[in-house]
Amino acid sequence: MSVVNPLKKLVKCVILDLDGTLLNTDGIVSDVLKVYLVKYGKQWDGREAKKIVGKTPFEAATTAIVEDYGLPCTSIELIYEITPLFSAQWCNIKALPGANRLIKHLSNHNIPMALASNTPRESIETKISFHHGWKESFSVIIAGDEVRTGKPSPEIFLEAAKRINVEPPSCLVIEDSIPGVTAGKAAEMEVVVVPSLPKQSHLFTSADEVISFLLDLRPEKWGLPPFEDWIENTLPLQPWHIGGPVVKGYGRGSKVLGIPTANLSTEGYSTLLSEHPAGVYFGWAGLSTRGVFKMEPWLLHDFHEDFYGEELRLVIVGYIWPEANFPTLESLVEKIHEDRKVAKMLLIFHCMQNTGMTHI
Repeated sequence: MSVVNPLKKLVKCVILDLDGTLLNTDGIVSDVLKVYLVKYGKQWDGREAKKIVGKTPFEAATTAIVEDYGLPCTSIELIYEITPLFSAQWCNIKALPGANRLIKHLSNHNIPMALASNTPRESIETKISFHHGWKESFSVIIAGDEVRTGKPSPEIFLEAAKRINVEPPSCLVIEDSIPGVTAGKAAEMEVVVVPSLPKQSHLFTSADEVISFLLDLRPEKWGLPPFEDWIENTLPLQPWHIGGPVVKGYGRGSKVLGIPTANLSTEGYSTLLSEHPAGVYFGWAGLSTRGVFKMEPWLLHDFHEDFYGEELRLVIVGYIWPEANFPTLESLVEKIHEDRKVAKMLLIFHCMQNTGMTHI
């Protein structure tokens, strides 16, 4: 069961952004721009990513690319040249963690949903066509080229509410960008933000709630039906894998927390890890010469010696909570030990489920 959260406000519909909220487009945008800018002897380093998030294609082309990189072309010419490059990549865009789960949940409970994006209509249609059931789930889809002014203007959200026939204050907007949050609040709607850029939560003080990613959304806070897949306040996941030789880290776990840890290099796993935002997970850990052990953010087993260089394979099967700051070292240690107990219990449950047993 999940923890019951205080009700914030009753809402009747949900309006979702697309890029950066439901779809992981950031990586593809960076890949395309890296290739394109070589033509002009420039190198895309991601420094202008903040200027692109939430903007219309024209605004992004003008402020973050043509002007900042001093390109000898107009914004219109840039868009004309890079649009085919992007179109060829839309089939590779993956849904962000929790996107399919949220859409399916709201659809199953007949909660009206609208998709409101600064992206042109043709681009929206192409992107969502690669995600089964998405288009049919939305009562309304509004694109940036179908309104006079895009976000941060509230026009696109107000039009969505009008078409769904719900008053703006009864709408919940889910966004990832500052222009999107600004537009939602200007429309007098409730706004939850899932920042697409890391370490940016402090910029969204006007939002009604900031969450790390969609898996952290609790619909019951807004008077919507709760998810039913939480178990003891943890979320089972489709298993994903990572591995490699154990490397030396900063020593923080052992020296500061008194908790021995094992560190893995992220080399070769950057794309996979970008799909799973920072947080505390649990699963199974296999050491090439020692066997298989329960695993939370640290190995739930006492070893009598180091095993640097040994091959460590992890299977992640559940999510506990997002990355967080703690006021004191003691509170962090207490939370880690609490998570250890939870992880042990859930891994026993996970094991029994997979062997056909139904009771702990």
